[in-house]
Amino acid sequence: MKQYPEPTVGAIIFNPEGKILLCKSHKWNNQYVIPGGHIELGEKMEDALRREILEETGLHIYDIKLISLKESVYSNKFHSKKHFIFIDYTCKTDSTNVQLNDEADGYEWVDLQEIENYDLGGFVKDLLIKLRNKKEAENNVEIFYNY
Repeated sequence: MKQYPEPTVGAIIFNPEGKILLCKSHKWNNQYVIPGGHIELGEKMEDALRREILEETGLHIYDIKLISLKESVYSNKFHSKKHFIFIDYTCKTDSTNVQLNDEADGYEWVDLQEIENYDLGGFVKDLLIKLRNKKEAENNVEIFYNY
């Protein structure tokens, strides 16, 4: 059986108060990460994002903008040895009523100015710091290789 990189989508979701959603995940050493998941065969990236966010959080999202592309090859920060391609977006929701599925163990709505107060998993801290520092340049795509 051949193995391939796994393309995944993730969302930095802004609620009406301008706070972002962080989910605590056992898959990421019980650290906080942004919600998201795998793209299914034949599924467009933004459709995968909408589906994954609805499944994991119960939230409907809109105003979706590509913000980051990252590659992670066998990172020890994930619970298993995998090669991921992370495609991350910013988006908005009109709700703060989160209904988690079994992929997350808790969540917080967080102001971007407070992210240092949270134990952030994987690449999330760098991504959020870059977003906070370049909020006015939200349409720029960040590419990180060999995370």
